[in-house]
Amino acid sequence: MEQITGLLPLLLIFVVLYFFMIRPQMKRQKEEKKFIEELKKGDKVVTKSGMHGKIVDFSEKLNAVIIESGAGKLTFDKSSISNELSQALNKPKEEKKK
Repeated sequence: MEQITGLLPLLLIFVVLYFFMIRPQMKRQKEEKKFIEELKKGDKVVTKSGMHGKIVDFSEKLNAVIIESGAGKLTFDKSSISNELSQALNKPKEEKKK
């Protein structure tokens, strides 16, 4: 019985870590993967480095997107597209006011 009560705090710490750190990270990765798979030509996106632009083409060989911005056409890896910033950019104006 003493062994069980000795392991209880360790087990509780693992459960807390799972629900507050591991599970949300897995959910975020799943949403980001879905977002990248749903990209299409004409979508306005923001890269993780802050570059704004519109998708004009895809390079399946490089697993990249070609983005047109004020500087011209640039090629970025699909993983460099920011899910959160791109969704904030594409929100309807009514939702931004709230």
